[in-house]
Amino acid sequence: MKRVTLNNGIEIPMVGYGSFLSTVKSGKKVILDALDAGYRYIDTARFYDNEDDIGDAIKESGIKREDIFLCSKVWPTMLGKEETRESFEASCRSLGTDYLDMYLIHWPKSSQNDDGWIDKMTDGWSVMEELYEEGRIKAIGLSNFLPHHIKPLLEKAHVIPVVDQLELHVGYMQEYTLAYLKTQGIVPQAWSPLGRARLLNDERIIRLSDKYEKSASQILLRYLVQRGIPVIPKASSGERMLQNQDIFGFELTEDEISYLSCFPECGWSGEHPDMVEF
Repeated sequence: MKRVTLNNGIEIPMVGYGSFLSTVKSGKKVILDALDAGYRYIDTARFYDNEDDIGDAIKESGIKREDIFLCSKVWPTMLGKEETRESFEASCRSLGTDYLDMYLIHWPKSSQNDDGWIDKMTDGWSVMEELYEEGRIKAIGLSNFLPHHIKPLLEKAHVIPVVDQLELHVGYMQEYTLAYLKTQGIVPQAWSPLGRARLLNDERIIRLSDKYEKSASQILLRYLVQRGIPVIPKASSGERMLQNQDIFGFELTEDEISYLSCFPECGWSGEHPDMVEF
């Protein structure tokens, strides 16, 4: 599995397993299936309410903890000097570990009417920095942060975020944010890289799928990793789990990368950090 190096020297796989809603029907079995399919990056969050299932699956798998890259996230209502550490410790207990490989702030704010979101965010980040210095977290980062959310954080931060997880896919590439992240040395990581399956039947994607004899999902994932963006797709079947990792044996042309990058907006989830309310 190809990897990308973060700004603190830590490496992460280009393809990880996104666990949001994945355990609702099958519980820990789907995580065991993902591990059996070769995934060694498992992405979760306190909000997903599946950390216990993931912890049980890892224990049952027999795979050494150090061979699995575990990423979780703190929910914005738990940002604060005491709350963030409490949420982190709860995640560790559920996951059956005493450290996390990566820990992120899930969203910059929980309410668009919260005038104190910057203080809460920076307080939470300072706790994450402490945990990072203590060796309890190997890398700290962000999720769903746009430049105007990151800038006030960087004014007070001692540790630069390593990643920013964003909704990124053909039809919603947030190019302005990608350009900003590059200037700061922050790696973008794509959630919903398949546009929540809305793009899988797009005739433009199907044409490329036919050309390369690959599935539509493989074309969409290949596009992102070829642009240097690691992905965390979801999958419930073993076949799809394997397929989503098998994206390194072909290469899109520069013209095809340009074509896919210029799609008009499509497949957007409707979730935006300046509009959502929790």
